Amino acid sequence: MGQENNYILEVKDLHTSFFTDTGEVQAVNGISFNLEAGKTLGIVGESGSGKSVTAYSIMQILAETGRITGGEVRFHGEDITKWNKKQMQKFRGAKCSIIFQDPMTSLNPVFTIGSQLTEAILLHTDNNKKQAKERAIEMLTLVGVNEPESRMKQHPHELSGGMRQRVMIAMALACEPDILIADEPTTALDVTIQAQILELMQDLQKKLGMTIIMVTHDLGVIASMCDEILVMYGGRVCERGTADAIFYHPAHEYTKGLLRSIPKADNMNEKLIPIGGTPINLLQMPEGCAFCPRCDAAMKICLKEKPQEFRVGETHIASCWMNIKELYEAQEGERV
Repeated sequence: MGQENNYILEVKDLHTSFFTDTGEVQAVNGISFNLEAGKTLGIVGESGSGKSVTAYSIMQILAETGRITGGEVRFHGEDITKWNKKQMQKFRGAKCSIIFQDPMTSLNPVFTIGSQLTEAILLHTDNNKKQAKERAIEMLTLVGVNEPESRMKQHPHELSGGMRQRVMIAMALACEPDILIADEPTTALDVTIQAQILELMQDLQKKLGMTIIMVTHDLGVIASMCDEILVMYGGRVCERGTADAIFYHPAHEYTKGLLRSIPKADNMNEKLIPIGGTPINLLQMPEGCAFCPRCDAAMKICLKEKPQEFRVGETHIASCWMNIKELYEAQEGERV
């Protein structure tokens, strides 16, 4: 099935919850998307929107209290949520790899860079120790680490933040996975290193033909990288479309709010408008639209009913009552 339509990954109505002492937290609440091989998907949203949990659900690396409660994750047409531990271990690293937000918490401070890289290669490939070491040096060179042989002998604390992130990318790509998930890969880095890391990922994608899922809170980071963008809020997708559609024709009030809070290079004097209020408490979800309590354009219906997905363009969908209101007003205007 997956092969016929060229989708490498199909996520269908995915639900993921965390079961805590205070109740069930529905972190991901019915997410669906398809991803074509070789493409880049951006998943955007602020803290608590469910974007990282979506990524961890695909890899099944949730915390002990978390579990997938419904839906499917299909890799080449096969539902991997039904796979056993051994099958998932083979999938992780070899088929799908992840770069975490903070390389310092992902790298073991006790072991050298070389030992951690070669261990990852030995675990997921048939290489012997000598081949694994050669592959590790080759990967460090590929991601732009200078003097890779010397770096192999160093510990994580001896490297800069940008260098550690490059090591993490080398580790994630060492087994040439089909899918690379990057969870806030540039958050801890300064702007110039950030640009280098993103450029590096794009170059590697072209060389290796990878499919990338970029998880970030920063729309600016993925503007030029992604073929499609999902905007998440309160565990649901509130808008999806091409990068151009999202940036030039946003159709959900939350997306508009995110864009208003990004500085514009051509007008640095323009005042930024933050989104008011605080992120939603997933234990106390409203009846209607999750963004309603923070939305300046909220109507009565927004309080009571969840908006359905509304097609605002050929490949552009948004779940916002404002679009239905605007359509209704346009039709009324034509009648008059």
